[in-house]
Amino acid sequence: MIPSAVSNVIENNSSEIKSPLTLIEPQQAPEDCVVKMVLMHDVLGRMQVILPASSMLDVDTLNSCLGRDLVALASDDLDSLRAKYSLSDLPALPGITGLPSVVDASVLDMDVVYLESGEQDKMIKLDKQLFTDLLADAREERFSVPIASININRSAPAQDLEQINDAIKKFTYLRIKQRLEDTLEVPPLPQTAQRIIHLRVDPEAGVNELADIVEADPSLSAQVVSWASSSFYSAPGKIKSVHDAIMRVLGFDLVMNLSMGLALGKTLQLPKEQPEGYTPYWQQAIWMATATGALINVIPREHRPGFGLAYLSGLLHNFGYLVLAHVFPPHFSLICRYIEANPHIDPSYVEHFLLGITREQVGSTLMSVWNMPEEVIVALRHQKNPSFDGVNSDFANILYIARNLLSERGLSVGPTQAIPDELYERMQLDPEKAQEAMDELLASQEEILQMAGMMEEA
Repeated sequence: MIPSAVSNVIENNSSEIKSPLTLIEPQQAPEDCVVKMVLMHDVLGRMQVILPASSMLDVDTLNSCLGRDLVALASDDLDSLRAKYSLSDLPALPGITGLPSVVDASVLDMDVVYLESGEQDKMIKLDKQLFTDLLADAREERFSVPIASININRSAPAQDLEQINDAIKKFTYLRIKQRLEDTLEVPPLPQTAQRIIHLRVDPEAGVNELADIVEADPSLSAQVVSWASSSFYSAPGKIKSVHDAIMRVLGFDLVMNLSMGLALGKTLQLPKEQPEGYTPYWQQAIWMATATGALINVIPREHRPGFGLAYLSGLLHNFGYLVLAHVFPPHFSLICRYIEANPHIDPSYVEHFLLGITREQVGSTLMSVWNMPEEVIVALRHQKNPSFDGVNSDFANILYIARNLLSERGLSVGPTQAIPDELYERMQLDPEKAQEAMDELLASQEEILQMAGMMEEA
C-alpha cells in the first residue's frame, strides 16, 4: 500500500491521474529512469534537490547556480523527517515536506520516472506529465553528472601511477607541484611493520620472535593483550603477556596481521573531518576484518584464501582514505561534502570526479611502495570490482562480499551493491551460510565496537 502522505501529495498536486498508482520492486525499475531526492541546507534554510539516481550531484555547480552554500542534511535530521511523515524513505516529491525544490533538467527529459514510495523497498512509477505537474514549483537547473561519464580505472593497476601523477598536476593551483614521490610526504614504513614483513618470509620464525617484535612496541603490546582479553574471544583466565595472547587466544597468524594493520594504521593521522553519517575509520576496519574472517570460516577448507592476509586486507581496506586526506588536505573537506550529498553512489565516483583517482588506487599504490604482500595490494585495489578474476582475486572478492553484507545490515560504508551469484560460486561460498555468519557477527556488535575503541585509543 502506498503511504497516505505520498498518495495525498500526488492526488492533490496533479491535474490528472490516468491510471492507479501501484508499487513495484526496485529491480523492475530501469536504472536510468530512477529519480532520487537529496535534502540539503545552509544558513538560508533547507532545500530539496531532485536528480537521476544514475548521476552524481555536483555540489559546486549546484551552489554556483543557486548562489548558496548547501551541504547535505545530517543523518539525524533525516531520520527525524522520516519519522515525522512515517516514511522509510523520502520520495522525490516536493510536496512531501513543502520545502523549496530544485530539479536537474535531465529529470524533466524522462518519459517515465520511478521513485521511492516511502514504503520499504518499494517504488512508484509516474508518467512524464504527472511528474511534471508535481514539479510545477521546482526550480530547474543543470547540476548532475552521469556516473557513466566518470571513467574510474577499475581494472588496469599499471595505469594507477600515471593517474595519480595526473591528479597531482591537476592541483597545481593548490601548490601541489612535485612528482608523486615528493608530494606523498608519507612517513616510511614503520619499523615494526618492516620487522613483521621479514618475519613473514622467515620459515624458521615462531611465537617467540613475533612476541619479541610486538613487545618492543609498548603501545602495540598493550593493544594485543587487550584484544586477546576482549569478551569477543571469551578467553579462559587472565591474559598476562603477548606470548600468552598468541598461544592461548589469538594465534600466530592473527597477531602478526593485527600488529601489521595497527602499525600501518597509526602511520597517518585520522582526518579531523569525515563524511557525516559514515562509520568511523577504525570501526570500519574492525568490522571488515572480522567479517572477512567470518566468511572465510564458512568456505570449504580446500577453497579458502589465506585467513591472515584476508584479515589484514579487511583491516587495511580503507587505508587509501587516510592517504587522500594526507595528500590532498585542501580538497578533502570538499570530498566529504560531495560524499554526503551523494549517498546513492559509491564514494569512488566522487573521488575520481574531484581528484582523478580513488582511495583504492592510491592506497594499493602505497602498499606496493612499501613492499606489502601482493595479496593485500590486489585486495585493496580491486575490492569494489565484483568481476575481478585475476591472480589473488579471492582476497579482493571476499572484501566485496563482506562490504555489501555489512552494508545490508546498516553499517555506513557506502551504498549496498548486489552480490552476483557467480561471485559466490567463484568463492565456493554458500550465500545462506554467508548471511548466517554475518548475523552471528552482528550479534557481537558491542564487543566489536569495544575492540574498535581500543584501536582508536592506541
